[in-house]
Amino acid sequence: MPKLTVAAAIVLLSVSSASAGESAATPGETTSQHTPGNRPPNNARSWRDRYELGPGDVINFSLFGRPELDRPGFRVAPDGTISYLQAQNINVNGLTLDEARIQIENGLRGHFKSPRVIITPQEVGSKRFTILGKVVRKGVVTLERPITLVEAVANAGGIETGLFERKTVELADLDRSFITRRGKHLPVDFRKLFHEGDMSQNLEVEPNDFIFIASTISNDYYVLGAVATQGVQGMTNDASVVAAISRRGGFTDRAYTDKVLVIRGSFSNPETHVVSVKDILAAKATDFKIQPKDIIYVADHPWADAKDIAKLALAAFATSATSTWVNLNVDPILTNP
Repeated sequence: MPKLTVAAAIVLLSVSSASAGESAATPGETTSQHTPGNRPPNNARSWRDRYELGPGDVINFSLFGRPELDRPGFRVAPDGTISYLQAQNINVNGLTLDEARIQIENGLRGHFKSPRVIITPQEVGSKRFTILGKVVRKGVVTLERPITLVEAVANAGGIETGLFERKTVELADLDRSFITRRGKHLPVDFRKLFHEGDMSQNLEVEPNDFIFIASTISNDYYVLGAVATQGVQGMTNDASVVAAISRRGGFTDRAYTDKVLVIRGSFSNPETHVVSVKDILAAKATDFKIQPKDIIYVADHPWADAKDIAKLALAAFATSATSTWVNLNVDPILTNP
């Protein structure tokens, strides 16, 4: 399997780490219909409504009436600045073409009388999304044009397949695949989209989206939240909530042990099980057996509504699953001499 570049991994980790600090949309939540052309669920303006310049974009400059001053192919610098003639180091990051034009014209007013600048885009380089997991071509992808989730997976070579009992099978676990936007899970049912052709799930991809196609051959579970060492754990015959937490170093001092949440099944329609480790340790209840792909989440504060805690658990899972995948598939930056 080809490995990602270091640059791609850095972008990926920047995107995935944002999800740990924000709550996620509850799977199956219907706050917005994801038909093609709709705006993102959080009502932020789409890049289709307002195209903003950013690092990596390439634009052409012209000065009206002065064709000898045409300057094609200027790339916006990593710090978001660009220069044209005497207008040096103008910050255009987050500006539209018209807003950038005004800033450039202001920078030229001391050298030209009523300058009229013309800016045209040549190459889109600042709008990117990440797709990882069980697709053929993984990595950070430039959004050169508006595309949908189905197109994004197709452009990545489609879902990986393998052989099982001499039959070709998909290696993706669509029930646990997800897409996050600005640190929040979007309520997309991947199984309905790819197996049932439900196009209401086929949302349009936005810059900085993170798409993860989970593996169906994984036999692990995750222990997250207020434990000494969060992360993935290999499945064993005696796996239980108490044993799983013990293997990850036990609770932290802030752990809320009265209620530990176990999430099981698909993200679009999950099962939630509330387990009291406090009662188990006091011999008032039996330990809860773990199944492969379960998510065990320990909160650091008292809670009453499992749905609210499930949002935090799935946000933490997105970060942990991503980091685990990167560790297994990305070459390290430093190697031993």
